Amino acid sequence: MKLRYQFRLHPSAPQRIMLAKAFGCARVVFNDALRACQDAYRQGVKRPTAAELSKRFVTDAKKTDERYWLDNASAVVLQQSLRDLETAYSNFFASKNGTRRGPKMGPPKFRKKTSRQSVRFTANARFSITENGALSLPKIGDVKVKWSRKLPSTPSSVTVVKDASGRYFASFVVETEGKPLPELDVDETETGIDLGLSTYAVLRGRKINSPKFFRRQEKKLRRAQRKLSRAQKGSADRRKAKLAVSKIHAKIADRRRNFIEQETTKITRESQAVYLEDLNVKGMGSKKGKRANSLHDQSLGMFARTLEAKCARYGRIFAKVDRFFPSTQLCSAPGCGSIEGPKGLAGLKIRKWTCSCGAVHDRDENAERNIRREGRRIVAEGRPDT
Repeated sequence: MKLRYQFRLHPSAPQRIMLAKAFGCARVVFNDALRACQDAYRQGVKRPTAAELSKRFVTDAKKTDERYWLDNASAVVLQQSLRDLETAYSNFFASKNGTRRGPKMGPPKFRKKTSRQSVRFTANARFSITENGALSLPKIGDVKVKWSRKLPSTPSSVTVVKDASGRYFASFVVETEGKPLPELDVDETETGIDLGLSTYAVLRGRKINSPKFFRRQEKKLRRAQRKLSRAQKGSADRRKAKLAVSKIHAKIADRRRNFIEQETTKITRESQAVYLEDLNVKGMGSKKGKRANSLHDQSLGMFARTLEAKCARYGRIFAKVDRFFPSTQLCSAPGCGSIEGPKGLAGLKIRKWTCSCGAVHDRDENAERNIRREGRRIVAEGRPDT
């Protein structure tokens, strides 16, 4: 399987200038090629091939007075920018034809100079890790890396990213084999997971409290945004205020990502089978209000994706329960199965309820038991040998 490892970079001042040039060159090549593809579409002719785009907007463009400065960036970086355009078109047409799963993809758009920028180096660029632990990049030099762990194998590519807060990262793609953890007793360690807002997640025998990273920084963020709105556009004070806002957002995102990584690792280590409710997070977060803000703060989609990937890597059983399964309303008492639980938005305030069979249920714990039971059934149907 392919994994991505990200480390902090600390480029020098000249290296930051060269990286800024690489970001700009890649963006210009992408936009020039996209403009040519759009012109071909308007004229009713065939879209230029990747080879034609490369020759026209990289090889030949470097020889012109308008684009001679493209030589400041590695040719591989510019080629990867064109590959990104090809991938964007492929995803668009696959989505339009119905052969691509997931949300609908629109046609490629022109890239703008935003706070977040990136370029990708492949093995053809001959990037390397030096003996002293620096990342050697063509036309940029040896960039200092803050290593937190060793790479499991030689990386096939590295993406250099500058985020909105001005930090630089190196994102390596490596191929590695799965690392199955020792098997546990399924009956004793399997768990359902009920995700929510008041409680982040309810598992078998324990609950994960909501960290509320955004809520904790909300007042500080509001003050920084107010200062940004009062600053004059184009001034140095506005750039400083914008950077301050970005740093707060980066701090929130880092804490949230660290929390999700730690909790998903703990779950995979202590559970042989994990059953998760397939929530429509995008639809739930589309509405405005405090509930939507809390949902975005939880980042339940990232939690689900990370947990699924770790279960696949460590050899754990993973199954998703249909989002329309009435896990909250269904009575989990043996032999009952009636659907009498709280329903709708009004039912969110009801944390405990009593079934007609006499069973008293905690809302979240009852949902976890039902998800666990349904997940076990899904796995049994999908694997006849279990």
